[in-house]
Amino acid sequence: MEENMILEKLEGVKQRFIEVGELLTRPDVLSDMDRYVRLSKEYKDLQPVVDALEKYRLALSNLESSRALLATEKDEEMREMAKAEVDQLSDMIPEMEEEIKLLLIPADPEDDKNAVMEIRAGTGGDEASLFAGDLFRMYSKFFEQKGWKAEINSYSEGTAGGYKEIVLSVSGEGVYGILKYESGVHRVQRVPQTETQGRIHTSAASVVVLPEADEVDIEIRNEDIRKDTYCSSGPGGQSVNTTYSAIRLTHIPTGIVVICQDEKSQLKNYDKALKELRTRLYNLEYQKYLDEVSRKRKTMVSTGDRSAKIRTYNYPQGRMTDHRINLTLYNLPYVLDGNIQEIIDKLQVAENAERLKENTI
Repeated sequence: MEENMILEKLEGVKQRFIEVGELLTRPDVLSDMDRYVRLSKEYKDLQPVVDALEKYRLALSNLESSRALLATEKDEEMREMAKAEVDQLSDMIPEMEEEIKLLLIPADPEDDKNAVMEIRAGTGGDEASLFAGDLFRMYSKFFEQKGWKAEINSYSEGTAGGYKEIVLSVSGEGVYGILKYESGVHRVQRVPQTETQGRIHTSAASVVVLPEADEVDIEIRNEDIRKDTYCSSGPGGQSVNTTYSAIRLTHIPTGIVVICQDEKSQLKNYDKALKELRTRLYNLEYQKYLDEVSRKRKTMVSTGDRSAKIRTYNYPQGRMTDHRINLTLYNLPYVLDGNIQEIIDKLQVAENAERLKENTI
């Protein structure tokens, strides 16, 4: 019965796949770039499901043939081969069905977007700022591994090093769908350099990851923005503190303020600030979706609870613990060197398990 329901759903997906393929060859679609890009993405997203259908069908057909052979064949060697085939396919098909169920779960449309990441020092004074700097370095190395591009929008340095706050834009393939798992409070336990008694202190930094909004996602009226310019501070050469290149945008209806001072050009800073402002406004609505998700999923993965303590980095024990899935790894230096994909993979598995409960076939 379940078999038939899966095939029925997959047939519907295949028909849509064929339909989209035909649409992509039509002149009216080729001349409409927005529609063409949207349909191309849909076609690409449907391809794995259609591939899974063909493999699933082939496995069912082979299972039926092997069972028929086992029922009629007299030759003992042929019967052994048929039995081995039946046993193997009987184990494989349920696994294939679980994979198909995951493929049929609607993807979060935000997952393919670029992201804006904010790392902010929390409790712990100078030590918290140093830890925020450590997190920034960890993520920077991770971005390099993924081949992503990261641009700093604004930052405020800590008095003893690190950052009180740093905001960056990250672009690449599927950035938000991966980085969204990093939103929350990250806690560090270690002996600060200024501690003379060797006591372990606990500090924290918060990470917020937002899906970057496109122009089509939200429109901002010029009359709703107040623009202020001032001199940049920090690294940047002769233009620093001499030209009014830094930009501060205030969205009057919401009071949201965005600062960008990374570029020497006022125009470039304005473009980056406007992009970040659009993202933050868009996320006022997106937050409602995250809050709804958080009520459904016990794992609290990629939800709106950005104040939740998600991870602890314990230096004396060389331990990293992700509290959402009770994952502990004793390779902290390796993790801090940007190797966090294993953690994210396990978080994705946990979230998929929750999503399967929501989307039973």
